[in-house]
Amino acid sequence: MSFARVYSAQVNLLSGQIVTIEVDLSKGLHTFNIVGLPDKAVDESKDRVSSAIKNSGFKSPKAKNQKIIVSLSPADLKKEGPFFDLAIALAYMLACEDLKFNSEKKIFLGELGLDGTLRRIRGALPLVMEAKKAGYEEVYLPKENAVEAALVEGIKIFGAETLEEVVGHISEKKGPSLKGSQRTALGDGLILVQSKTQIVYKKESRGSDFSDVKGQEGAKRGLEIAAAGGHNIAMYGPPGTGKTMLARAFSQLLPDLKLDEVLEITGIHSVAGATRGELISSPPFRSPHHTSSYVSIIGGGTYPKPGEVTLAHKGVLFLDEFPEFEKKVIESLRQPLEDNIVSISRAKGTATFPSNFILVAAMNPCPCGNATSKQRVCICRPSDLDRYKRKLSGPIMDRIDLWVSVGNVDYKKLGEIGNGETSDRIKYRVTNAREVQKKRFENFKRDIKTNSEMNVKDLSNMVKLDEKTRQLLDDSAERLALSARAYHRVIKIARTIADLENSLEINSNHILEAIQYRPKVTS
Repeated sequence: MSFARVYSAQVNLLSGQIVTIEVDLSKGLHTFNIVGLPDKAVDESKDRVSSAIKNSGFKSPKAKNQKIIVSLSPADLKKEGPFFDLAIALAYMLACEDLKFNSEKKIFLGELGLDGTLRRIRGALPLVMEAKKAGYEEVYLPKENAVEAALVEGIKIFGAETLEEVVGHISEKKGPSLKGSQRTALGDGLILVQSKTQIVYKKESRGSDFSDVKGQEGAKRGLEIAAAGGHNIAMYGPPGTGKTMLARAFSQLLPDLKLDEVLEITGIHSVAGATRGELISSPPFRSPHHTSSYVSIIGGGTYPKPGEVTLAHKGVLFLDEFPEFEKKVIESLRQPLEDNIVSISRAKGTATFPSNFILVAAMNPCPCGNATSKQRVCICRPSDLDRYKRKLSGPIMDRIDLWVSVGNVDYKKLGEIGNGETSDRIKYRVTNAREVQKKRFENFKRDIKTNSEMNVKDLSNMVKLDEKTRQLLDDSAERLALSARAYHRVIKIARTIADLENSLEINSNHILEAIQYRPKVTS
């Protein structure tokens, strides 16, 4: 036999793509070529594969006078990464009859070390999901990825540590017929099927609890509303008043993730290489530095990759020192904040990534931070203040639902004994409010889960205001010169406040509280 076909897969954006590995052997001087748009990592696999085969007890391809051609199809798809090492090795061994097995309905994934060990790959979860969707029945991959891959039901997962183990399991020559080092450590050559992974919800501690922050009751209330309705929030005030502590404690207020959300988020982080095989069972919290580039925040590259806005999907994106980010980065948040997706177009392709996160922004009132302080003098020049204010445009300010002041705390309060309200207690109210919203939207045509996701048409159908409350809102909007977007966001916030109080109707108090969270000046 001089031809063999084996199946593998690679990550394509945030999903998997099945790749067919074909090997053809012919007589002649030794050459080893890989075709099908391979990148450098794929092209170098011929050296890894040759050494891994030799060190697993088989004859090295370099020791045989053969022309080896490895074809990766579809041929027009760029092949990236070390996903195909295991499949190429098995296809070669099958073609030269060092191994005999049925390759149908099987997917092989994994990077090979020179000694034949299998090393962890990224994106195992979406790859296995694609394999199941395509009708494959078995997946062989590195043992480090087995727990993540076993989240998918209805497909057998085999986690192996070496090429030798995989050969021993799939070979039709079992036990004694495999001589010497060709026999696996298990003796009979069998790898046990990975048991279904059970999701364990762990409480993520980020070093802060709401009870640790003294005072700042207004900010805590604003953060509770933001968590309950999925609203974006900005906190502004002098340095050292607790903005960062509050932001880090905020993610603990969000409800536990559902199974489909765990799968989606774990898949995204796995593709991005942001995990070490562990599950993401709590809402992600991303806090990039203000010197982060546009591509790292939004995503991009020659072949589009997800950025921080996608890694924060279903969680929190915390941008500390918000005005210090590049203006290009700040303005690029317009689409993800409005549509909960980000579309990236490049010469090599276009990608749309999910980005349904809660933005928590923190900022000082001026570059030196002392503009509103009664104890310290602001040393900023007028030009510095103008530049600082211009960093936040009207459209960005409109897209942030709640603006809360985090002022200096009285020193006497800092020394008070006794804890304030804990994050768990606030989370209980947030979870109840989310349940109210879930019931409201369960028979809705669009798939939305929180008040912040409602559009203008949804508001007109789902939220009714009586004549008195509507008049109050209209008068306030005219006095504050609210934009149409800000007007509708006030209604969403009021609906969330009413949900926290288990109120079926929005009344004047809810509107008044919602209006106070708008910025004092809107461009």
